[in-house]
Amino acid sequence: MRLTAVSLAVIALAAAPAFAQPERITEGNLVMENIPEVPAEVRDRLQQYNNVRSAGFSDFAPDGGVYITTRFGETTQIHHVAQPMGMRRQVTFFDERTSGANVRPDGSGHFVFTRDIGGDEFFQGFLFDPNDASVTRFTETGTRNSSLNWNDDGSLVAWYRQTDGDPDADILIADPSDPGSLRVALEGEGLMIPADWSSDSSRILVLRYYSITHADIYALDVESGALTEILPDLDVAYGGLTYAQGDESIYVITDWDSDFRRILEVDLDDFSARQVSGDHDWDVESMDLSPDGSRLVYTINNGGNEELHMIDPATGEALDVPDLPLGLIGGLQFNEDGTRLGFTHISARSPGDAWTYDIASGELTRWTQSEVGGLDTDALVEPQLITFESFDGLEVPSFYYPAAGEGPHPVIIDIHGGPESQERPNFNSRIQYWVNELGISVLAPNVRGSAGYGREYLLMDNGFNREDSVRDIGALIDWVESQPELDSDRVVVYGGSYGGYMVLASMMHYSDRLAGGVNIVGISNFVTFLENTNGYRRDLRRAEYGDERDPAMFEHLQAISPSNNADQITAPLFIIQGFNDPRVPASEAEQILTAVREAGGDPWFLMAMDEGHGFRKQSNIEFQRETETLFLSEVLSLEAD
Repeated sequence: MRLTAVSLAVIALAAAPAFAQPERITEGNLVMENIPEVPAEVRDRLQQYNNVRSAGFSDFAPDGGVYITTRFGETTQIHHVAQPMGMRRQVTFFDERTSGANVRPDGSGHFVFTRDIGGDEFFQGFLFDPNDASVTRFTETGTRNSSLNWNDDGSLVAWYRQTDGDPDADILIADPSDPGSLRVALEGEGLMIPADWSSDSSRILVLRYYSITHADIYALDVESGALTEILPDLDVAYGGLTYAQGDESIYVITDWDSDFRRILEVDLDDFSARQVSGDHDWDVESMDLSPDGSRLVYTINNGGNEELHMIDPATGEALDVPDLPLGLIGGLQFNEDGTRLGFTHISARSPGDAWTYDIASGELTRWTQSEVGGLDTDALVEPQLITFESFDGLEVPSFYYPAAGEGPHPVIIDIHGGPESQERPNFNSRIQYWVNELGISVLAPNVRGSAGYGREYLLMDNGFNREDSVRDIGALIDWVESQPELDSDRVVVYGGSYGGYMVLASMMHYSDRLAGGVNIVGISNFVTFLENTNGYRRDLRRAEYGDERDPAMFEHLQAISPSNNADQITAPLFIIQGFNDPRVPASEAEQILTAVREAGGDPWFLMAMDEGHGFRKQSNIEFQRETETLFLSEVLSLEAD
């Protein structure tokens, strides 16, 4: 039997350490230490917030309806909605979560989707046939498959495939109705992602991703496997890629010659480029081109909120778009004849629903109204956007959810992951519960290194500058101290993935100013993380954190890693982890648990054996929130409020 680093860590932990170890309790798929029994009143108080549901637009169905993803049981599944606000008819029934439906563009009603097992992210591709509700797997066992792309007539789908531990991705092509037709179109080097087929299916646009600030783009000849690089020798970021009408040029989202991402049209003959989108001074995030090429729809990230724009790409003329409330917009997609646009809209008071927009009539149609557990959405808190000055004078933005009533209120600093991600003002039932039920004010900062504020801001925490983002948290604690409505003696840091590292690092530096921290699937040592994260991710993460094989960087990463500074983590700590996590292996949680305990601490610990990078199954999510509530109540002395 092959022993992974995670398995070895578990064995090592069980091998009679020299420090006191509490009993490790197993209940079903949950493993825990130091967690008290959850009182019924805590569970009851959380019920409404735990039973909030969301729906995401997935694709147009051939019968005029739409496919959505939503959850009615343990996991997110694919549903069909025949008419606006109609019944959500469940189509897939699996114990594991599915991706959305990607409908075959031939009128057959077939669609492809992916799912993994236990959060391991080794996604398999499946074809659903609506005629008999059969599901056929067309990818190979033991591989990781993603970015399924149909050609225009629906005869073939292209995607990328990786194997365990391999950073290289191959481009595969198949008719998913005939798994035996699978063939390798490109033996790739690095992460190669198929983006769009040419209209005659002879070429595929491929993006090679190095990091969030660097990618290359190619045209792949499907028959010969030859690659032609487009805009060679540029060290820039690329996002969405699509062929323009006629296949003689492409539209691409890029920060070439700009601090912010915009849409360019690139001529494939001489690689000349022209700007298509307007000057927004914010990043373009997503786009879709209508089938006839007459309309280009895109979103911009305006300080965290998303704005919808539509233009004639030939002239740049602005076209009508629906008037949407502030929030987030995702899943932009035209239907096959370009008469309707589908998308998901989310706001601080709406958990996410599927919408369509009729191009000719201008009619905006809501297809779902997701349940909010009986909560009064008017009573939910909309965040305020504040800025605070960091140690070097940098102005750092943060969303602020103030608790109502007389203060001073305890505070949670909720730190996003990534780190190339961004805190956005979306619907967050966890934050709403903290604010409305527990009386905790919440600050959700976008520290340096966050996306959405331009290339320069994005690069500010790379490599040897890693701890500058931690100093941003110290400056935010300073800001809390200056606010009379906030209690600076009761501040908790909370975060997952890279945000989990930020929790541990903040506790290294500011334990004397913190009441506690909640670390979810967080990096505890950058060197062991880079050595043990799945091989398909390793080089991508080195581009952000630094290459541990370089002696100077190795020394730096070891010096700033929380597991090597556990004696400085003196505030109470709660560690939460999924056992199957391919990104931040469970060994990262085990080693920080061991290190803090050896230094005299007594952390809480929760591991879900059927989860990966964060909990996705409803029963596990509910238990996580219940135990987090117990921890927060204890370290923030909420009973005394």
